[in-house]
Amino acid sequence: MALSTNEIKDLEQHAWQARQDIIDITGWSGGAHIGGGLSVTDILVIMYFKYLNVDPKNPQWEDRDRFIMSKGHAGVAYAPVLARKGYFNFDDLQTFNKFKSPFGMHLDCLKVKGVDVSTGSLGHGLSIAVGLALGARLQKKDWYTYCVLGDGECNEGSVWEAAMSASHFKLNNLVTFVDRNRLMIDGKTEDVMGLEPFADKWKAFGFIVKEVDGHDFNQLAEAIDFAKAEKSGPVVIIANTAKGKGVDFMENEVKWHYGGLDTDLRAQAKASVDKMYGKA
Repeated sequence: MALSTNEIKDLEQHAWQARQDIIDITGWSGGAHIGGGLSVTDILVIMYFKYLNVDPKNPQWEDRDRFIMSKGHAGVAYAPVLARKGYFNFDDLQTFNKFKSPFGMHLDCLKVKGVDVSTGSLGHGLSIAVGLALGARLQKKDWYTYCVLGDGECNEGSVWEAAMSASHFKLNNLVTFVDRNRLMIDGKTEDVMGLEPFADKWKAFGFIVKEVDGHDFNQLAEAIDFAKAEKSGPVVIIANTAKGKGVDFMENEVKWHYGGLDTDLRAQAKASVDKMYGKA
């Protein structure tokens, strides 16, 4: 079902706020994985403010949907979305990645409310998601498991082992996203370890593939609705994104996989985000 005009406006406001928050947290912490945080922002926003069946007042609610941020280094984006959803106070993130802070670069599920699984060692998220989806089936529960992978992470063989399992068990309660920004820490994904033909690989492993613009809320919503309605097996949503989305001097620049922002760069980055959302 297409999103209403008001839903789009609401999601865009959340996305604008999330990108501003990512910039602030990167400044406070001295450095973060800002490029991939900005590319995955819109996926996080539509999941937490439209689709996920969760209760911030009861983070351990047994019947909640499970969400796994397999690309755990994007905690700089994940944490502020959780805060704005109401799991904890946003101002607490001023300690992000500092000594004794509960908010490490990769969020710890034992320390951060709302985080279902600690991730960061890339390649394991989908395996855990498969286990959760199987667990829900065995318990006859109707909650969904959602997993967000980075495309560089798809170099890992464990991703494809998990994909085989998801297909074999026809896990229609599992929805997988790939943040396909085509850049990783060492350069272009296709130079480091070619993934193409990427969609065909997922199809060969038994997945139904939806390929979308990962910054278009209508396309994301259509793909998520399709995935939830599909009963024959697992769906992967390949979300084509831009690393550093919203900050003009970061977009599609591999050097912003990780970086810090001084006062001037922070102001410049925030102004660029304002411009993208027509707030300048």
